[in-house]
Amino acid sequence: MHYHLEPVGGIAGDMFAAAMLDQHRDWQDELATAIADSALADGLAVRALTHTDGLLSGHRFLVTEPTAADQEAHAHRHWSEIRELLLGSRLEQAVMRRAIAIFELLARAEAEVHGMPVEAISFHEVGAWDSIADIVSAAWLIERSGATSWSCSSIPLGRGRIEGAHGQLPVPAPATAALLRGFPVFDDGLDGERVTPTGAAILKYLAPTFGSQRSPRVLIGQGYGFGAKVFPGLSNILRVSMFDDPPGYPVAAPIGVCEFEVDDQTPEDLAVALDRLRELPGVLDVIQTTVLGKKGRASAQIRVLALLPQIDAIIDSCLIETTTLGVRWYQANRRTLAREVSNHEISGTHVRVKRAHRPDAQVTRKAEMDDLANAPGGHAGRERLRHQTYTLDRRASGDNPSNSETQR
Repeated sequence: MHYHLEPVGGIAGDMFAAAMLDQHRDWQDELATAIADSALADGLAVRALTHTDGLLSGHRFLVTEPTAADQEAHAHRHWSEIRELLLGSRLEQAVMRRAIAIFELLARAEAEVHGMPVEAISFHEVGAWDSIADIVSAAWLIERSGATSWSCSSIPLGRGRIEGAHGQLPVPAPATAALLRGFPVFDDGLDGERVTPTGAAILKYLAPTFGSQRSPRVLIGQGYGFGAKVFPGLSNILRVSMFDDPPGYPVAAPIGVCEFEVDDQTPEDLAVALDRLRELPGVLDVIQTTVLGKKGRASAQIRVLALLPQIDAIIDSCLIETTTLGVRWYQANRRTLAREVSNHEISGTHVRVKRAHRPDAQVTRKAEMDDLANAPGGHAGRERLRHQTYTLDRRASGDNPSNSETQR
């Protein structure tokens, strides 16, 4: 599944959530439950409301904040405090990792423009509960979408000044500008902030491609997310369009491949380093193999598959997180099958299934092992849940069993 973003009015965290929920209206209750059960704060809640500006209709995304006492006690939060808050939550692990990664991008941008260590960064507006809920909701929606790729049209830059915690700032705000570095932008002459720091951090995390999309796709639907501001003669919306690939059509796209060897880093520390690389925006996979290096030393050979727009930042992170003294990288062609993720509820267990459409019209399925792990009864219980899920998924998709096979 491919998603394309059009920031007509701009992009903010609430606009992204609103657009996704306008497209996927059946997810609204699921997201509200996930936030309510997250244990981030008592009373924190989210909801999507239908909205129109007289020209277009869509949704707004609203956050109900915790008690005033809790809000005041945490008016300014350090990045480390937000990270601990997320780590201690009841969010799904994948959602929590995505939320932390988005916040870390924002923290690094703030550290860059203020000349401070990342751990010393204190968030003001972004540390408020509505911004935390926006980013966590975006992380949940990205995970729920099962998107295999994202793209974006050019981004409106905005004009003028905004009032920050310590005075006026130019538009776009310095941290926002740092996050948008390398993205195509334009000036449409309208004053005001068009891209918020949270919106820029979400964009950076998604690592979208830009430019025309020439491969054939099937338009599935569109969602419209409204922001709070009103612009003269322009709907303040973010439009998200969802596309599927024609069945069996392999999608070709170039990727970057980074390679290096490490023979002087402890296995424990290297494991931490590789986990951090996996969480970086634009990283598709991190592969580790054991090889014999110079002087017959056992070494770890690391291969990182990455999206090209983020390759420089990923190489920098390889040099920061590991002891390697250099990284080789090259561009490789890649063809991927059209795929989609479906969700099923079986005996109280939520199971995601990834379908892949093969060129010979076969449909293969793979149940998410993290979901199967929740099944009681050991190996037999997991196998039973797997086959029940495949049967239910075939019925739901209308597949002919003769043209469908499963994978473990």
